[in-house]
Amino acid sequence: QVQLVESGGGLVQAGGSLRLSCVASKSGFTIESLGWYRQRPGNQRELVASLSGDGRTDYADSVVGRFFIARDNAENTVKLVMSNLKPEDTAVYYCHAEARRYGRTNRNDFWGQGTQVTVSS
Repeated sequence: QVQLVESGGGLVQAGGSLRLSCVASKSGFTIESLGWYRQRPGNQRELVASLSGDGRTDYADSVVGRFFIARDNAENTVKLVMSNLKPEDTAVYYCHAEARRYGRTNRNDFWGQGTQVTVSS
């Protein structure tokens, strides 16, 4: 299994910064990609940023230039550095891993428990 534990959420004023961290522990799996999703009130969960094992990044248009994702493969951690935060960034942020069991080709999705980010105006 793959377990994801997030930290770093909280309350910040508009224009401020926050850093989210996620530690992935795994047994019998290879992690292919790590990333962050968020779910704003009344909305579906959406991709914020992701980082594949070969270094490709993908960002939501709304966060380009403000958020930065980085991964430490040796420690199986991924962080999301968020700057110039806006009230519309308020959401529960979830760490996500796409992983493949050893010897298998199909991939599985794993999620953290979520961490609240609130941006006040």
